[in-house]
Amino acid sequence: MSIAQRLNSAINRTTSRLLAERTEDGIWEGELSTSALSTATAVSALATFRNSLQASNAKVRELNCGLSDIGEISELIDRGVTWITAHQNSDGGFGDTTLSYSNIATSMLVVAALELAGKSGEYQSLIDRANKYIDSHGRVDGLRARYGKDKTFAVPILTNAAIAGLVDWRDVSPLPFELACFPQSLYRFLKMPVVSYAIPALVAIGQTRFFHKKPWNPISRIIRALAVKRSLRVLEKMQPDSGGYLEAIPLTSFVVMSLASIGRTDHAVTCNGIRFIAESVRSDGSWPIDTNLATWNTSLSINALSKCPSGLQSVDCLKWLLNCQHATRHPFTGAAPGGWGWSNLSGAVPDCDDTPGALIALSEISRRCELSTDDRRQLEDAITPGIEWMLGLQNRDKGWPTFCRGWGKLPFDRSGSDLTAHVLRALAAWQSKVPESQLTRALNSGFEYLANTQHANGSWLPLWFGNQDDPNEENPIYGTSKVLLAYSDWGREEDEVAKRGLQWLVEQQNPNGGWGSSVASQDEQFDDESTATVIALSYLESSVEETSLAVETIIAIDKGQKYREIIEKGLMWLLDKVEKDTWTNPSPIGFYFAKLWYYERLYPMIFTASALGSCQSLFSESSEHAQL
Repeated sequence: MSIAQRLNSAINRTTSRLLAERTEDGIWEGELSTSALSTATAVSALATFRNSLQASNAKVRELNCGLSDIGEISELIDRGVTWITAHQNSDGGFGDTTLSYSNIATSMLVVAALELAGKSGEYQSLIDRANKYIDSHGRVDGLRARYGKDKTFAVPILTNAAIAGLVDWRDVSPLPFELACFPQSLYRFLKMPVVSYAIPALVAIGQTRFFHKKPWNPISRIIRALAVKRSLRVLEKMQPDSGGYLEAIPLTSFVVMSLASIGRTDHAVTCNGIRFIAESVRSDGSWPIDTNLATWNTSLSINALSKCPSGLQSVDCLKWLLNCQHATRHPFTGAAPGGWGWSNLSGAVPDCDDTPGALIALSEISRRCELSTDDRRQLEDAITPGIEWMLGLQNRDKGWPTFCRGWGKLPFDRSGSDLTAHVLRALAAWQSKVPESQLTRALNSGFEYLANTQHANGSWLPLWFGNQDDPNEENPIYGTSKVLLAYSDWGREEDEVAKRGLQWLVEQQNPNGGWGSSVASQDEQFDDESTATVIALSYLESSVEETSLAVETIIAIDKGQKYREIIEKGLMWLLDKVEKDTWTNPSPIGFYFAKLWYYERLYPMIFTASALGSCQSLFSESSEHAQL
């Protein structure tokens, strides 16, 4: 069978599978990986809530928390504990996902959860092994070293441990929760010790630390005492209808356990958070990091299918996608109307990755699908607010951040090369909708930012994706691919910056034809023959996601002129995965808030379909005959 025949067969197979993944609404909801970290925080929140209720003899049924009695809470706790204890790694630690290496953060959270759940005696041997791992990585000092100056995750983890009685409250840095009482527009000027999306944690954990360990300074005591009620109102205002801050189990759990530990079990924020946690549990007793990435997955799927013949035909999801656009100022970040978040759920927040993703998807629908007059009008009415939202977020360094302009002090609030490139691609898709002078400024400044952030070796680093085998847990393959696609969309393939990036990307191809990383560092982590080990090891050298991105990018930039053999080798690797039916195996390349790993079940399907569709023009029957 020729390459063209194999490719056509693989395209039919991957697009059919991707189309079959749609829900009844015609969208792609996907499924985020189950997380030991999320499960541990959920267990701690439920256990702290239960323990506080028992201490006060409060009635669960009198609270609007979605649970009827203590027994129902205990059942959720027990199921979570059962799942956690079945997923300890061979080194004694715990990883964020079932495919993740152990890390000190998740390991500490698991030990705290078992303590709060009253299960430490039952699982003493497991805890001893976990503590040995934690001690070998520095315990409190090691945790702080992992996160550096960013207190977004280190302080919540230590708060969890302090609530469990495992560390002294002196080890928990006080958080200035009184700053939340200022107007949102001033937050970025107040030198917050946490990132923009962690204000709920700042308030709840700050109050808990204040309750358990008052500051010695009497003025600070008075100011914080006066700010308690007002900051709680801020916390309540920021909580979405679902009860889940950012739809994220960890963030919501930290808020719940903090408030419950100081007797605020009957507060609306606590009860709504418990309801969210209870409703988010999976059938096996575990929790994911977030409810879903439905908007993001739907945009990515539309964009992938647009590259495949007969792939993008239905517009069932058009109205759904349009309805995901935020029409009012967002209470969480104060973001203006016009942007899209990662989900259609109430806890999602507009950001500068999902917004350009949605705009590009709408462009593909507009170009490739037959629309009614009313549908086309609604689609085009959404474009200008979306573009204005993006342009209004640009930072002074000329790059684009995720949520809020001007929060550049901490890692996940700074501008990102992947975000900036995504914005530039969205502008390319809708350039006719942007005034020429405004478009020119955005392009010049955006590409200047990308040139300035290119590493000496030619690569770029993304903000929201990583590779757990990289020494710094970064993913330059993802970052470089996403940036080069922006150069391609604007016809800047001959820029020296793009040429250096392409050369670097080509040189990263593994001997087997794929892209990813070495398995060397994994040998020290896994020394048994468990199923999880075999699965993890099979992904490390090359991943479906990274290989697909690299192949698609090199085609877009090079168009088979110089690197046809490189592209063909990568394509053969992908075709082999499709034919062996291993192309749907996900890898933990997702990098969530504060170094929290995840994988998404749809990513390998979406990325493979997109890459194979991009290959068709280069490896069609006619092109093969032309080669002959």
